[in-house]
Amino acid sequence: MRSEGTVLPRFGASPDDKFRGKHILSVKQFDRSDIDRVLRVAHEMRTVVDVVGSIDLLKGCVLANLFYEPSTRTSSSFIAAMQRLGGDVVAINEVRYSSVAKGETLEDTVRTLEAYADVMVLRHHEEGAAARAASVMRKPLINAGDGAGEHPTQALLDLFTMREEVGRLEGIEIALVGDLKYGRTVHSLARLAHYYDITLRLVSPPSLAMPASVLADMDALGTKYTVHESLDDVLGSLDILYMTRVQKERFANIADYEAVKGSYVITPKTMSGMRANTALLHPFPRVDEIDTAVDNDPRAAYFREIACGMVVRMALLAMVLGRA
Repeated sequence: MRSEGTVLPRFGASPDDKFRGKHILSVKQFDRSDIDRVLRVAHEMRTVVDVVGSIDLLKGCVLANLFYEPSTRTSSSFIAAMQRLGGDVVAINEVRYSSVAKGETLEDTVRTLEAYADVMVLRHHEEGAAARAASVMRKPLINAGDGAGEHPTQALLDLFTMREEVGRLEGIEIALVGDLKYGRTVHSLARLAHYYDITLRLVSPPSLAMPASVLADMDALGTKYTVHESLDDVLGSLDILYMTRVQKERFANIADYEAVKGSYVITPKTMSGMRANTALLHPFPRVDEIDTAVDNDPRAAYFREIACGMVVRMALLAMVLGRA
């Protein structure tokens, strides 16, 4: 029920919107004003969901959801986002049951699906696949993760969650912990931190350190960061502890995975060393890097983070379709 006195946000077409009809492939496309706009529209979308549940903003529009890799949260949140906006979805989450299994190329697949849809979301196991797909498409494509490359929508929803949890983004301190080598979520997030004067603490085993290419981008952007092997070095000063899993599927040699898995595990004891207002985030799925005993701690924000994902993706779909 809509509560008395609640004012819903107004939406309408914005022909001059820079994201209308555009691909979203990398966080490098976003400047500070772009990010602020995404966060503002996402907040409005949250109001819509909380008050009335859905809106016919994208009625008549179709999303093609194409996932070459397994996904629970990203795939489902894009589907739910489109449905909450009144649109429809063509979902292909098992490409082995599609013509991909017959040897169809990525380029032919996306050109086929865009004939049925107004916007496409793509997840692929190869770094650079989103850019390849976008190069042959006329409709907007949103990158939902390409190998160990980037995951721009996750970075945006993480910033939205952090602002919701801490109350601000400006000047906060974040520890990125675990698999920084293959973790596309941290690659994208690290490239946005400078816009808000965020200090990053990069915590990982040497073999899973942040890639040199990402560090080079951070240096060029003037990002403030330090590098650590021990979480204890930074635990007591954080606003956000951002945990990641060691991604077994990215390792060519299983022995290398076995050597680093379990390098960092968040337990109630770990939480006792954190400040009372530090928020614990994780892009999920988790394996064993956060003890389930932590779930009831009010600082465990990862399920709230999941909920933030849908409203941010609602904002992005509306923006690329010119309805924000």
